[in-house]
Amino acid sequence: LTGAQDGSVRMFEWTRPQQLVCFRQAGNARVTRMYFNSQGNKAIHSLQCGVADGEGFLSIWQVNQTTSNPKPYLSWQCHSKTTSDFAFVTSSSLVATSGQSNDNRNVCLWDTLVSSSNSLIHAFTCHDHGATVLQYAPKHQLLISGGRKGYICIFDIRQRQILFTFQAHESAVKALALDPSEDYFVTGSAE
Repeated sequence: LTGAQDGSVRMFEWTRPQQLVCFRQAGNARVTRMYFNSQGNKAIHSLQCGVADGEGFLSIWQVNQTTSNPKPYLSWQCHSKTTSDFAFVTSSSLVATSGQSNDNRNVCLWDTLVSSSNSLIHAFTCHDHGATVLQYAPKHQLLISGGRKGYICIFDIRQRQILFTFQAHESAVKALALDPSEDYFVTGSAE
């Protein structure tokens, strides 16, 4: 799966020189993050891919499309400025997003099985100037986010509250990685 500054999203197979599918054409907002969800959606039972973009949108497609230019089955604006990262949480029906919104609700939880007008489950007010990265820790049911000012926030998604906030860097957090046992996480910054 490839995403570009020009907004295009294409899927390739290792053994074929040509693209299999073009999910989005050039001319859309720049792609900020893409992921596959191998669990599939309970209602759809298929592999899915999600794409976040620089205009605040998150779109999700079924991967096993037979058309060359399929439409997303879900597309909604999660943040008013940009959606920088997202994570499929527990199943593809619950999605967490990080980004920048005018009201500082920069980390959000969404239910993809309800109408878009009711899909926001919870919004965390955090990270002045926006959240840049997001990591889901499934064993502990935690979200870890990094922000533009170098801060890290850890959220308990069951209780829907911020557990910890601390400054890890002097500049924007650009990467988060979690070890498989969920004992440690690592942050990387712009500096």
